[in-house]
Amino acid sequence: MTCPLLYRFRVIDKIPEKPSPAAVRGTLVHAVLERLFDRPAAERTAAAALELLGPQWERLLAAEPELATMFAEGEAGEAERDGWLEQARRMLERYFTMEDPRRLEPAERELFVETVLESGLKLRGFIDRVDVAPSGDVRIVDYKTGAAPRADFETRALFQMKFYALVLWRLHGRVPRLLQLMYLGNGEILRYEPDEADLRATERKVEALWQAIRRAMDTGEWRPRTSRLCDWCDHKARCPQFGGTPPPLPAHAGGSGAGGAGEGAGAGGAVPVVAVTADSDGPEHDDL
Repeated sequence: MTCPLLYRFRVIDKIPEKPSPAAVRGTLVHAVLERLFDRPAAERTAAAALELLGPQWERLLAAEPELATMFAEGEAGEAERDGWLEQARRMLERYFTMEDPRRLEPAERELFVETVLESGLKLRGFIDRVDVAPSGDVRIVDYKTGAAPRADFETRALFQMKFYALVLWRLHGRVPRLLQLMYLGNGEILRYEPDEADLRATERKVEALWQAIRRAMDTGEWRPRTSRLCDWCDHKARCPQFGGTPPPLPAHAGGSGAGGAGEGAGAGGAVPVVAVTADSDGPEHDDL
């Protein structure tokens, strides 16, 4: 949706990208909030969340040592890292001004969801939090470590949430009551109550996106779409919009009848998949 060529570089070519401080900070804050709910309700305080910050950063660093390359070496790098962690601390403190986790008992956290539509298209995603009321009403909650979007960008921000709602609806037959985006960057909350018409429209959009991906697979045409996000793109040097040359497509990813991700359901191939990625805030964006 943001840039077909970027989708190709990430999903088809699988070209590595350098760690993004904004995205990694989002992962870190998410990890702290997930672990916070492991504690008894009375212990879910701001101080407890801040205590978790250091250990969670060390855990991420141990799992992915390349994250250390986000910061320069020496004292300058240490100061940069400290400022980065301070921003994460402020986001966690801001969370406690938005809701009181001592009064919540989430039904699910970091929930992996997956369903297959009638067309054979498989949808997958990870939901930050699912709350279930005594009445059975479901609230889908997603944490964002950026600032809330302007009103004219809210529809785009809600697409990810409608995607999750669509998957849960198809899995359980009940439309979630509320979609809630919590913007820890500025303390705003975006809430939306979906209905079946919303989710049917989302399903049509996802199907259309998949067809566009398949056409690109068949033709080999992954057109770049320029925007202000290009300034942060790791692939700018290989983008034709900036004088670059994309590498040849992998053998499985181009031409009519190609296999791999281009195989459709019912044709004896793999079930095609559309997935929503983990949270990626700041200059980055969420992808299909």
